[in-house]
Amino acid sequence: MAGVPFERLVGGGYGEQEPVRVFAAGSLKAAFVEAATDYALSSGVPVECSFGPSGLLRERLERDGPGGLFASANMEHPAILNGGGRSGPVRVFARNQLCALVQPDVEVTPDTLLERMLDPAIRVGTSTPKADPSGDYAWAMFRKAERLQPGSHRILDGKALRLAGGTPAIPIPPKDRNPYGWLMEGRHADLFLTYRTNAQLAICEVPALKLVALPEPLAVEAEYGLTVLNGPASARGEAFADYILSPAGQAALERYGFSNP
Repeated sequence: MAGVPFERLVGGGYGEQEPVRVFAAGSLKAAFVEAATDYALSSGVPVECSFGPSGLLRERLERDGPGGLFASANMEHPAILNGGGRSGPVRVFARNQLCALVQPDVEVTPDTLLERMLDPAIRVGTSTPKADPSGDYAWAMFRKAERLQPGSHRILDGKALRLAGGTPAIPIPPKDRNPYGWLMEGRHADLFLTYRTNAQLAICEVPALKLVALPEPLAVEAEYGLTVLNGPASARGEAFADYILSPAGQAALERYGFSNP
């Protein structure tokens, strides 16, 4: 898995027990760390979590990834692994919503969001499409904008700053910081299209930031899918997948703003 810009957290203190290996979207970090900790305490099985952009994780898992569980911020990436015989069935386990994380001095409401994004003076930040589903969802929103106001897609596609979810042209945020709060605090964008869960965590760190919901005509829902990777560790991956889909696992996700599927 060399070369993937992910973070790895390892639960220990369980003797020689082989860990469950989990490869998960970066937006799941806070919820999955809590769920993994609870699972390890209740089952006695440690959990090793690697977080990063779903598309980049999937590319590495296709080639050389070990067994375990893959949890993606969309259904497409786990479906590719399943279609290639790399994993089992894909199951929806959570939902999220795209929103705008906005600087405190930018005046915007859901009704004026598109107008403000089209303003040449407003810098719009996104994640990187293909590498990170959050970027794909942002472009889905651009396509909706095109239907409302012809020409919008060309403008937004041309001005969007791909600041996360790939190989950003700016320094990597510190590991102890929410990347979106850090990017906005550094004034890298005036408005950032990201998941509601990410925005909520960013505002916890930088309270002056604002969360602006997308108006209904521009709304985009994110569907999260998981799949168990084939191999000797598949049984451990399946057990943790069942936990994530259980009431306890779903409660952990809901505490961080995810919707129950």
